[in-house]
Amino acid sequence: MKKSKSSVEEGKEAASKIRFSATLFRPAATAKAVSWTFLTLPKEASAKLPSRAMTSVEGTLNTFPFRATLEPDGQGGHWLKVDRKMREAAGAIAGDVVMLEIAPVAEEPEPRVPADLRIALAAAQPKVRDVWSDITPIARRDFVHWIVSAKQAATRARRIENACDMLAKGKRRPCCFDRSGMYSNSLNCPVADDSSNDTRR
Repeated sequence: MKKSKSSVEEGKEAASKIRFSATLFRPAATAKAVSWTFLTLPKEASAKLPSRAMTSVEGTLNTFPFRATLEPDGQGGHWLKVDRKMREAAGAIAGDVVMLEIAPVAEEPEPRVPADLRIALAAAQPKVRDVWSDITPIARRDFVHWIVSAKQAATRARRIENACDMLAKGKRRPCCFDRSGMYSNSLNCPVADDSSNDTRR
């Protein structure tokens, strides 16, 4: 028989939830049309998260349950990409103020490994694959994030080569990678198509 949660357990669970409201923004026009929107977490909400870097959470958006990974904005905060399916399920459109209730997931999910890195790992020496398999999902995500954040194709290719070299030497994290973007200014939030409504300002 399944035991019901005690009032203490329910209290702890409620205390761990982060509740806030935020405005849904459409990203500024680019050469390629996009259907997604995004929101920035209020500073006080981001401050309650366990990391200034990418953090996976689960919760609700206007009561619609979801699980996603928040991206760092380079300023100590986070932003959330809301795709069309999620936005429509929440009954919202760009410009709406939405209500969120989130909490960090118990275990970070495995990152999606891009094809070029997957090919490089498959071709690498066995120790590279052994270390890659042994490190945590968060460490694997750091390597992936470091690689995909490269602005140029040549830089990305070089980072893949360097990642394999680091793994071959037993290094479990990409060295010199600022996971939060706070010190290197390498990460930021998308620009809203109406910056005057950006709640961070």
